Amino acid sequence: MTTIRLTMAQALTRFLANQMTEIDGARVPLFAGVWAIFGHGNVAGLGEALYAARDQLPTFRAHNEQAMAHAAVAFAKASFRRRMMAVTSSIGPGATNMVTAAALAHVNRLPVLLLPGDVFANRRPDPVLQQVEDFGDGTVSANDCFRPVSRYFDRITRPEQIIPALHRAMAVLTDPAECGPVTLALCQDVQAEAYDYPASFFDERVWTPRRMRPSEDELSAAIAALRAAERPLIVSGGGTLYSGATEALKAFAERFGIPVSETQAGKSSLPAAHTLNMGSIGVTGTSASNQLAEDADVILAVGSRLQDFTTGSWALFKNNSQTVIGLNPQVFDATKHRALPLVADALAGLKDLAADLGGWRAPESWTKRATEGRTAWFADADKATAVTNAPLPSDGQVIGAVQRVLGSEATLVCASGGLPGELHKLWQAGAPGSYHLDYGFSTMGYEIAGGLGAKMAKPQDEVVVMLGDGSYLMMNSEIATSVMLGLKLVIVVLDNSGFGCINRLQMATGGANFNNLFRDTRHEVLPAIDFAAHAASLGAIAKKVASIAELEAGLAEAKSNSRTTVLVIDTDPLITTEAGGHWWDVAVPEVSDRPTVNAARAAYEAALKAQRFVN
Repeated sequence: MTTIRLTMAQALTRFLANQMTEIDGARVPLFAGVWAIFGHGNVAGLGEALYAARDQLPTFRAHNEQAMAHAAVAFAKASFRRRMMAVTSSIGPGATNMVTAAALAHVNRLPVLLLPGDVFANRRPDPVLQQVEDFGDGTVSANDCFRPVSRYFDRITRPEQIIPALHRAMAVLTDPAECGPVTLALCQDVQAEAYDYPASFFDERVWTPRRMRPSEDELSAAIAALRAAERPLIVSGGGTLYSGATEALKAFAERFGIPVSETQAGKSSLPAAHTLNMGSIGVTGTSASNQLAEDADVILAVGSRLQDFTTGSWALFKNNSQTVIGLNPQVFDATKHRALPLVADALAGLKDLAADLGGWRAPESWTKRATEGRTAWFADADKATAVTNAPLPSDGQVIGAVQRVLGSEATLVCASGGLPGELHKLWQAGAPGSYHLDYGFSTMGYEIAGGLGAKMAKPQDEVVVMLGDGSYLMMNSEIATSVMLGLKLVIVVLDNSGFGCINRLQMATGGANFNNLFRDTRHEVLPAIDFAAHAASLGAIAKKVASIAELEAGLAEAKSNSRTTVLVIDTDPLITTEAGGHWWDVAVPEVSDRPTVNAARAAYEAALKAQRFVN
């Protein structure tokens, strides 16, 4: 057997550089590169290996470990999980900074390879700088924090262990059912240790999507349910996009006359202009989708994990005889709430369903009702995005301005706060993947770093990041990284002086205005934050605009700018789109001295009566 003597870190980088995939007939590296912030836990071993491999496996440096992991996750999402990135940090805070991003990837079923440095396997210098010591377990390190938020976790304590660990990592990262973050904790002494690796370990391998087909029994049950349906509705999730099933979904909906609603992850499965696209569903849903969901007798959930925002905390689907068909490659998701499982790839499953449904179509009256509801919804949406003479614009009006100037072909990136709800309702997505949100983990601080990752995956697209002042203050450092890498973003900061979304939720549950908006927090002086000046100090072109008209002019200029542009606008923290939407289960205290809380509790108890519990 031919062997090659390398350090463990050198073997790792050589292996990653030889993993390939095929996209549109072209063979490309599966790993687009490695994000790295070096410290004593990875600079000597992995840092030296990455330097040697820098032409085959590019290394990118960011300013925050969480942010660079967000960028890597966003790259994978924007690439529909066909390509991915690795991320390395030192031990201690560098590693634990990445745990939030690992949780984001885990919840959203997105691939990322995390390579935190770890303590010495030989334990001779213990405790080393930044080492976490467990008084009762000598095997514990800070990297054990990754265990519950990794699909696969391993700690490399001998150089040869990297061989089976990487094989298992690749199986998880490329599997449509198991896909998610992989953490390989790299003991810093082992990174530098040499081993005679089999040359075959470094053979080039091409990874292509696995297309799992449904079993005959599950397919027959799903077909029978659909043929009996009088009011069917499709709920399209992120799996539709990751499977490359958007055209199949369009053909399926048109052939059988079934309206389509979209989750946050599934938005852009159909163009917003398609007559069968009812838009968003659930807590942040359109009236068109939610009215159909209440009455639907069969829900075909394609590639969705059916989280509470999609199901209105399982109070939206009010038809007592309703059947859910779970078309999903992961049986855990396919069987939720006693669904009829159709365990399969979305593209393969839709094709098999279409082949067996024959000449069946949904009743014309149901399809007509859907299109009429869609027309009514768009009238409401136009009102929400229209310019008014109000002292401060709403989030919806800012969304309307961005849409008018940049259009539905731009890739929109957002994550948390009030904007995702407004965007889910109001943004009119065009191309598949042009709507890019993390709303599975709803991570404040994802937005700018996520925009950077999306731009790396789609360098020819206009990538627009929308976020509130709260998210901006949590993580803005990657503005500098975008300038450094020459990856232009258009960033719109909506400044409502605090956490406006949670303030509205606080009010809706009877709470007092407390600790969310700056004016309601403990303070000596209210901050007057100049976001435009701050963004300019990071290298961006930046401007504070005073109106929707000025925002539109700034966006038009941003299209021709050569580097990242940040536009800041003050917005009203209390205004939200009233049309559409649905109840969301947020527990209200049973006992309170405040009448508003007691009233909210009474309303909460009434709403609970519509909630299904069939887990």
